[in-house]
Amino acid sequence: MFKQSDIFILLAVMISFIVSAYLWFAGQQEEGLFTAIWVPSILCFGIYFKLMAIKGAK
Repeated sequence: MFKQSDIFILLAVMISFIVSAYLWFAGQQEEGLFTAIWVPSILCFGIYFKLMAIKGAK
């Protein structure tokens, strides 16, 4: 169901989210917010390449 590339994208999202939460609760709110912005960016990156792979397969 999931390709290896899908797992890597989701792993990157989870790591980014965990680092963001850690920074936020460690008292570094600005760094936590900056890292939190990465989550939707990584997801969009993954969706874009997934769509390009589907388009290329047709």
